[in-house]
Amino acid sequence: MSEPSPTDRAPRPLAGVRVLDLSRVLAGPWCGQLLADYGADVIKVERPGAGDDTRAWGPPWWQAPDGARTASYYLAANRGKRSVAADLASADGQALVRALAAEADVLIENYKVGQLAKYGLDHATLADLNPRLIYCSITGYGQDGPYAQRAGYDFAIQAQGGLMSITGEPGREPQKVGVAVADLMTGLYATTAILAALHEAKATGRGRHIDAALLDVQVAMLANQASGYLCSGRVPQRQGNAHPSIVPYQVFESADGHVVLAVGNDGQFERFCAVAGCAELAADSRYATNTERVRHRDELVPRLQQVMRQRTTAAWVEALEAAAVPCAPILDIGQVFADPHVVARGIARAADGAVPPAVLSPMRFDGRRAAAERPAPGLDADGDAIRAALARDGRWPGTDD
Repeated sequence: MSEPSPTDRAPRPLAGVRVLDLSRVLAGPWCGQLLADYGADVIKVERPGAGDDTRAWGPPWWQAPDGARTASYYLAANRGKRSVAADLASADGQALVRALAAEADVLIENYKVGQLAKYGLDHATLADLNPRLIYCSITGYGQDGPYAQRAGYDFAIQAQGGLMSITGEPGREPQKVGVAVADLMTGLYATTAILAALHEAKATGRGRHIDAALLDVQVAMLANQASGYLCSGRVPQRQGNAHPSIVPYQVFESADGHVVLAVGNDGQFERFCAVAGCAELAADSRYATNTERVRHRDELVPRLQQVMRQRTTAAWVEALEAAAVPCAPILDIGQVFADPHVVARGIARAADGAVPPAVLSPMRFDGRRAAAERPAPGLDADGDAIRAALARDGRWPGTDD
């Protein structure tokens, strides 16, 4: 019998955990999708008629064999969930959410601060109904502070949180990152907080109210740049693809394109110089250590650029990899999914009939990739079944006890 592929018999460490996902767009849905990949039963509550905003964010679209189409953006963040439509402004919709919350372990929402309290769906109300409920609120600016009532958008958060100030070429327009990293990282941070609260709840039987703010996450994401400022008082500036603390650690032109050179220590620099035919640079006291290379960046980098133009990208990658010097070609997304290592790792799932293609969870457990088997759901695709199950339990229609 052949060995199973990494995606066969996907691990489900969160099997038995029920998640109620009231969130839309990306940060909250990303959190819910991670939990679904780990085996949780995630019920996504959507607006009747329209559903999650991202259902309309196309093109590009995925078109199923039956002709139905779904925005690829929606597919990216909603794998593994069940969908039920409910109007939270209505008594019936509120009763449905309360009934689901009474049985849930986790609730994720990204409404404006105070909005769900108008419907009796805020943390305090639902915690009285279900004391073990872990209630995760994802907002742009958090539950308190002078900006708490502002809507949060990833682009604005990248700007206001400092990321754009250090992204892009010196003297040019500040740039955002090519994907919504503040949203994605907030989803990740929220997931880790939920998992911590689930662990605690096993011992205490009590839930938590998690306050996840995009701006807080963006500030935390500044990492070494923030630490550098706090330690030195110097405000980091845009340096293009260069690194503020390591040289050479940037993009260089090759004979036929570009190559990333990521020299992280002095031994790697010495080996690079040997391969590149410029051993004298490694012996020069101005460049022998990283501290000196950073200090003499403006002298060294142009000399290295002259050397790098002498070979093709492929030639550099082959030679430097053989010498254990970190480097890489710059691939477009099509090339990424054709890369033999990416293919071998099995992180991309091809379309299979009505199941759309997907990028799976990057996490493996005991060699097997965590991946929810369900594709992203159609709007209210599971509504009848969910209501019927609540009715069997005596919680529907509208009973909270």
